[in-house]
Amino acid sequence: MLIYLQMIESETDKSKFERLYLRYRGLMFSVAMRLLSNEQDAEDAVHQAFLSIIEHLNKITDINCPKTRSYVVIITEHKAIDLLRAGAKTVEIDFEDSAVGIEIPAPGDGGLADAMAKLPARYREVLLLRYDNGYSTREIAQMFQMKPDAAQKLLWRAKEALHKKLEESENV
Repeated sequence: MLIYLQMIESETDKSKFERLYLRYRGLMFSVAMRLLSNEQDAEDAVHQAFLSIIEHLNKITDINCPKTRSYVVIITEHKAIDLLRAGAKTVEIDFEDSAVGIEIPAPGDGGLADAMAKLPARYREVLLLRYDNGYSTREIAQMFQMKPDAAQKLLWRAKEALHKKLEESENV
């Protein structure tokens, strides 16, 4: 943690990062392990995620809120996926449909939460980042390491998929 703290100039930001580190390091490691199944790779993914979080520390206002938790999980997942893509052990799967994402317990009322829970993880993530966490399309593009046009297209596809799921639940 000392290395990370040396990268931060402001004392208030150091304090904020220290609390964030202590609160989420275990969660981040378990998310990375679930995707990578290798302790060293998971540690690398968590390290990369913390570096990314330091760059965007000003976007985090409350350490204990669900938005921060989802932000931390998404960044960790993306860093783990980057390691998978870069390594020789790349698994050929469609991440858009089968990547582990933020788990949403379905309330079972056939509403929006049910439809969101049925979406692929990547679609859930982009919708939550845009409409729940309030990130711009440009910021989402940076997080997903894609061009803004591609992020806009992903957001459009996610909305279309959500619309179809809602229509399906109405017809049932």
